Amino acid sequence: MPQLAPPSGLVHRSFIAAMEEFRAEGRGGPDDDTTLGRTLCDYGGRWQDPAVFASYVAEVRSAAYPAEPLGVPVTTLWYSEGADYLGRISVRHSVATRFLREYGGHIGYDVRPTARRRGHATDMLRGALPHAAGLGLASVLVTCDTDNVGSRKVIEAAGGAFEDERGGKLRYWIRTDTARV
Repeated sequence: MPQLAPPSGLVHRSFIAAMEEFRAEGRGGPDDDTTLGRTLCDYGGRWQDPAVFASYVAEVRSAAYPAEPLGVPVTTLWYSEGADYLGRISVRHSVATRFLREYGGHIGYDVRPTARRRGHATDMLRGALPHAAGLGLASVLVTCDTDNVGSRKVIEAAGGAFEDERGGKLRYWIRTDTARV
């Protein structure tokens, strides 16, 4: 049974394979300003080295990652089954910047391409809600691109209430105290 947990070196091999899957679908290019895209650009070819991967895991486990580009502390959890990396979800401790309030939201997630359409994103989002509640967030803003039907369904399945559309993003609020896990 897959579960959310802090990042770990136990998934090193499958994590690298997952990143190659993302790269094969075009992620990590110069125009990909997502957390995953920036990470692929910064670490991409260096993760093979166990010391580099261990350093990366330690960085992601710190509550400040990736505070610099987003301006707020972030907790990242990896979704895995044993040594099989399936995806990640990041919970931003606040939406203190205009970008996060308008477009980014509190939570972002990625499921590796070969693990999609199996309910993992929904399980990850539902599983992250109690963590957000533990940070004192009564509700979280979760956004997706207007054309991302899969992500829209994930957000709605986790209890997302549609607020509006801004700049190509659908914006939903999810109460953390009524999370259906």
